[in-house]
Amino acid sequence: MSSLTYDLTLAGLSVGSAAALTGIGLIVTYRATGVLNFAHGAIAMVCAYVLRQCVVEWDWPLWAGAALTLLVLAPGLGMALERFVFRPLSELGSDPAQTLVASIGVFVLLVGGAALVWGQGARDDAPELVSADPWGQLAVVVVLAVGVGTVIRWTRFGRELRAVVDDRRLAVLGGIDADRVAAAGWAFGSFTAGLTGVLLAPYVRLDPYGLPLLVMEVVAVAVAARMRSLSVAVAVALGIGVAQSQLTRLHPSGWREPLLQAVGANLFVVALLIAALALPRIGTRDALPRTATARVPTPPGAWIVAAVLFLLPLGLAGSDLHTAVQVPALGVVLLSLVVVTGRGGQISLGQAAYAGLGALFTALLAAGRFPGLPRLPELAALAVAVLLVAPLGLLTGWPAISRRGLALALATFAVGVGVSRFVFAQPYAVSGLSPGRPAGFDGDRAYYVLELLLLTAALLATHALRRGRTGRALAAMRDHEAGASAAGVQVPSLKLFAFVAGAALAALGGGMLGMGLRAFDPGAYDPVRGLLWFAAVVVLGADSTLGALAAAALLVGLDAGARGGVAAALIGVLAVLVGRFPGGPYEALRTAAGRLRLRRRTTLTPLGERVRARLRPAQQPPAARPTGRTAAAVPRDAAPTEGADHPHGPPEPADGAPPPPGPPAPAPTLTARHLHARYDGFTALDGVDLDVSPGRVTAIVGPNGAGKSTLFHCLAGTHRPSHGQVLLDGRDVTRLAAHARTRLGIARTFQQLAVFPSLTVAENVRVGAEQGRVTDPGAVERALRLLGLDGPVRALPAADLPTGTLRRVELARALAGGPRVLLLDEPAAGLDTAEVAALTKVLRALAADGTALLVVEHDLDLVADLADVVHVMAAGRIIASGPPARVLDALRAQEAPA
Repeated sequence: MSSLTYDLTLAGLSVGSAAALTGIGLIVTYRATGVLNFAHGAIAMVCAYVLRQCVVEWDWPLWAGAALTLLVLAPGLGMALERFVFRPLSELGSDPAQTLVASIGVFVLLVGGAALVWGQGARDDAPELVSADPWGQLAVVVVLAVGVGTVIRWTRFGRELRAVVDDRRLAVLGGIDADRVAAAGWAFGSFTAGLTGVLLAPYVRLDPYGLPLLVMEVVAVAVAARMRSLSVAVAVALGIGVAQSQLTRLHPSGWREPLLQAVGANLFVVALLIAALALPRIGTRDALPRTATARVPTPPGAWIVAAVLFLLPLGLAGSDLHTAVQVPALGVVLLSLVVVTGRGGQISLGQAAYAGLGALFTALLAAGRFPGLPRLPELAALAVAVLLVAPLGLLTGWPAISRRGLALALATFAVGVGVSRFVFAQPYAVSGLSPGRPAGFDGDRAYYVLELLLLTAALLATHALRRGRTGRALAAMRDHEAGASAAGVQVPSLKLFAFVAGAALAALGGGMLGMGLRAFDPGAYDPVRGLLWFAAVVVLGADSTLGALAAAALLVGLDAGARGGVAAALIGVLAVLVGRFPGGPYEALRTAAGRLRLRRRTTLTPLGERVRARLRPAQQPPAARPTGRTAAAVPRDAAPTEGADHPHGPPEPADGAPPPPGPPAPAPTLTARHLHARYDGFTALDGVDLDVSPGRVTAIVGPNGAGKSTLFHCLAGTHRPSHGQVLLDGRDVTRLAAHARTRLGIARTFQQLAVFPSLTVAENVRVGAEQGRVTDPGAVERALRLLGLDGPVRALPAADLPTGTLRRVELARALAGGPRVLLLDEPAAGLDTAEVAALTKVLRALAADGTALLVVEHDLDLVADLADVVHVMAAGRIIASGPPARVLDALRAQEAPA
């Protein structure tokens, strides 16, 4: 027994060493660049193929092939990716959302390229670089870990690396070449990926899909190390490797045997699930803000063209028609990503799992093999499968409530891998399944007609999620999650809804695909396929239903009409270039065409101008549609008293009393009692008491770090104090979320603008009216008129409007919900003098109408002109309170030089 334990330990150390190499590479790349390299496994696979090509196909000596692969190709590939893919993204603003898509694009591109070059079959003749004895591999891991740790801790480059990690911009200002640091990080990370690939290839299946997925499964060791500690990553990798090896001696019996054996053989997947779901963050840079722009309009006649193209297969026959059957089904699956990612703004890398579950459940129900349910006709089986899979969307929707960005991407990827390994790989669940088609739709042509009907229903459902109250709420959550919550949108519930709806659509498409192919193929729903689908939808327009249909046709058509891997390679190229056209290829083509038109614009000579002036009578040019920074300055035809867009803010209130934004409400009082708040051991609030009274403007001033923002967040509901209470009219609201407080009458604005760029000005305001405290049909128009936004600017997307206009949009949205308390966080930030003066008059009028206002502001002149009472904060406490003149004079006296 001891000999068996020793042998299994050695085998586990061998596997753990390869996992440790992956963890080291991922951590170094992340610490140098902030990028979680999803392409790590694909780089490992390419290097393993190249070494095999050199040694097996070209008969090179092993040392020569290894030197070329590990010392030239692997680091060179990493440096090329940094220079041509990720550095341009960093120069364009380092949008982490685009960086993630580009990383997935590199993965997809390398997988597709490998399938094109070496085929999709598995190879079992990869050369063995290091003997099966694990001590050699373990020695490599230890040397690398110690070497990297020494470099990071004790060398100048290590200090530069730590500086870049802490604050890249500050490091650059300090003279550090951040690009050199990033290039070195990518080179080393790719080297470890290549080393992992060549070490694993002789002992696992070498194919374009299996090895990259196997390497990505062990990302758990880097996540467990919080993407920082090399020693923790190595220890976790070796521990899991040994434990997984030791579990092979267990031989359970009964119905649990296959599942328990699967768990024992996939312990890294279990660790990935635990790490991704248990750790809410993987680092300080895990947020993935969406690049929000105005939605690109659908080209004229595009839907007609799409309808014609989707009807064309009805004229096909034989294998062509059989291939075309896959397109509508895959289109429905990709529409699920439009709902989750395009509409809801959530990253989901596990939609392939829900599609596979839909196909599996449909087949089991139709065959009468689903536990507890009788055999059902195929259409009924499909409907029941959708109903069964939809609630499983909570597997990814629930983590999304508390996770964003990379943490959410890892959680959804982990769910996809878990379903693939523990459900689709179980013989008792998938063996012998051959799904049939519904009665009357057995032929390919008839079944294609049924698919078109189901696709139409899915399109209508997806389109409904763009319109109306739910559509605007989803767009608000996608564009600015905190702003949506402040507007009253129930963000947690909406996230769950998006994932459940996405799971239902994916299940419908998966069931259609399984019946169309008359087989359940687990490989068609593996996690790599999910990454490909995600990249395809994103690069062709995540918020475009036409983009999803085009992606489905592209993926099926290219792989059917050419060698496998063409579609993946093309999607990979487009994903790598996503930073250049975040709105999709159509936006890029439209921009390029516009530039060409500008370059080709003809001009008249002076003689031509005189001739045209004589032939064309002088007339007033028509008013142009306002765009960009001129939008707020376009006058209306109506009289100014009826509302106008003014260049320096809203119109002055008539007699200082504008029409109220909502129906009158009882006088409120917002009270804070003994508030304490701490951040990582630092006391931000230390027993703060505050009253915000109706009909008065209360201001808070103080130096940076005094605790003003923390107090504001505690009152607004975006931060929960460690002690104390927040009361609204005597009701304790301390534990209520921001959206719940908004619906009780506490509205807020943000220091950094919180508008929804993809919505128009009027739609932004309508979100506040629909989600706020009151439901008043006239609230939107009153708020627009009050802030001078009821002119042509109301129909413009909020993207690219000037700061002064956007401040008014944000304030109008807050007022449209009929708030009783209005919290303003530096409302004058970014405004000029005239805009500040106009804003002051509006706020005074709101206070006169009975609204309670709390203003956090650095501009002491504005505070003196606006506030009724001023509180001065320092070190987390209120140190002075009183009328503005007395308090501010004393404050200026203290700040004056002696």
